[in-house]
Amino acid sequence: MDELEKKDLKYIWHPCTQMKDCEELPPIIIKRGKGCYLYDIHGNSYLDCISSWWTNIFGHSNPRINRAIEKQLDQIEHVIFAHFSNTPAVKLAEKLVEITPDGLSKVFFSDNGSSAVEIALKMSFQYYQQIGKNKKIRFAAITGAYHGETIGALSVGDLDLYSKIYKPLLIDTIKVKGPDCYRCEYGKDRHTCGAQCFEHMEKSLERHHDELCAVIIEPMVQGAAGMRMYSPVYLKKLRKACDYYDIILIADEIAVGFGRMGKMFACNHADISPDIMCLSKGISAGYMPMSVAVTTDKIYNAFYDDYVKLKTFIHSHTYAGNAMACAAACESLNIFKNENIIEKNIEKSRMIGELTVKKARGMDFVGDVRQQGMITAVELVKDRKTKECFDWKDRVGYGIYKMALKKGLLLRPIGDILYFMPPYVIKKEDIEFMVDKCFESISEYFDLN
Repeated sequence: MDELEKKDLKYIWHPCTQMKDCEELPPIIIKRGKGCYLYDIHGNSYLDCISSWWTNIFGHSNPRINRAIEKQLDQIEHVIFAHFSNTPAVKLAEKLVEITPDGLSKVFFSDNGSSAVEIALKMSFQYYQQIGKNKKIRFAAITGAYHGETIGALSVGDLDLYSKIYKPLLIDTIKVKGPDCYRCEYGKDRHTCGAQCFEHMEKSLERHHDELCAVIIEPMVQGAAGMRMYSPVYLKKLRKACDYYDIILIADEIAVGFGRMGKMFACNHADISPDIMCLSKGISAGYMPMSVAVTTDKIYNAFYDDYVKLKTFIHSHTYAGNAMACAAACESLNIFKNENIIEKNIEKSRMIGELTVKKARGMDFVGDVRQQGMITAVELVKDRKTKECFDWKDRVGYGIYKMALKKGLLLRPIGDILYFMPPYVIKKEDIEFMVDKCFESISEYFDLN
């Protein structure tokens, strides 16, 4: 074991990692990155199939973003954001208001996705307190939801792996049965259905609307639930119902925003505007920690008053509006515009989808291949006919992950769901390599087990 690997194990506690696993597979220490590839201290290369946790949209060490950060370093790296600002932050806020759905006009900065969700929850709660609707104090979310790992964010999530042990600490949230298109209870197809499953949400909102301040949802793809994809019709119905019952709609686009879904934002597929949109991950192209909650004038104005009225939104994060992060984000948005990224991604996503379906055809343990934009997921099942899952204790996905590493892929499955979410700079030959080596790993795993 390399000296750096020994020191890593001695001093570092890694996130979402059972450290005992590292006795068998030590942490992989990356020395450099370029484009879609990462290179470790031993000279091994890995195609970053997951954009380093869904963030790196324009490749590692992108020359344009590098130059933008270098230029900003010579001006100002960071300044307090309470009553102070900086040029990149102002420019970024303007750009975000221009590209987000109509009606979103005010940008509140923070530094990570969970924080953006916490801001949206607190903002929604305080909004109703300040307009005199004091009974509206609860939140609703759908089953399988994931919105982050701080206490408020966990409260509106619905994945026991992350939240079960903390339940005594969590806010009481209304959980509503959400879409599960692979195992649809109505026997419909998400591409053509009328989102019949929305009836569960409709009944819940009818029953609880007097006490609900907000509904929070991951638009069209529930990431941590295993890339569950559902119809944009569900979002249309949810927007209409929230308007009818006077409930704030929070769109958590942290994972799916900035071109990942084939449009700039997932909400664009349904042609809706949420009341608050949470953005992070791809916002700074994976370079710097950053998040925002973008909201409406209507919500903003409920906080706008003389100081002595105590309506101020008292919430802050030290690195909110960081100038270097904002410079990276501004350049990232310039790349979208200058290089027609959304249009180019259409052909890349088509190729990924076609190759994946071709490779999956006839494989007994592949239950479903689903795709939306630059997200393609492969769900492995014990029985394809019954859609029975593997026992989670078998760690099938983890076994395939280890095999893929040896072949030069960073996959990071979600349970037994393998997925591709590569940087947008991925090339044709990289796509072929990614899909081929992934399915080689699947075949070898099942041949050996």
